[in-house]
Amino acid sequence: MSDPAIPPYESNVDHVAGLDGPPLEAPPSNRGRGLQITLALLIVIVCLELGLFLLVFPWTDYWASNYFATIVPQYFWIWDSAYFKGAISGLGVVNLFICLSEIFRLRRFAIHQ
Repeated sequence: MSDPAIPPYESNVDHVAGLDGPPLEAPPSNRGRGLQITLALLIVIVCLELGLFLLVFPWTDYWASNYFATIVPQYFWIWDSAYFKGAISGLGVVNLFICLSEIFRLRRFAIHQ
């Protein structure tokens, strides 16, 4: 319930300086830009190397003779399966996709004129 003795609240926001013109934008900050670029490039390099490794390594001769293949000899048939190798290679493709998307996102650091 509202009290009839109290007048309704009226806002004078329209008369505040700076609001009747175009909106003010903060100037772009260059703080930490070098660190962001460095980290983005590091992500690109790591995803590229990991993606290429996961894409190619399961199909080499070294795949069957590494340490992880011989931990549990009963499951070697899974390790040597083409489906399992394809799944690992699929993870490599996902890493390569992440790498490419990060390369395209590096455009955000380009200076627009």
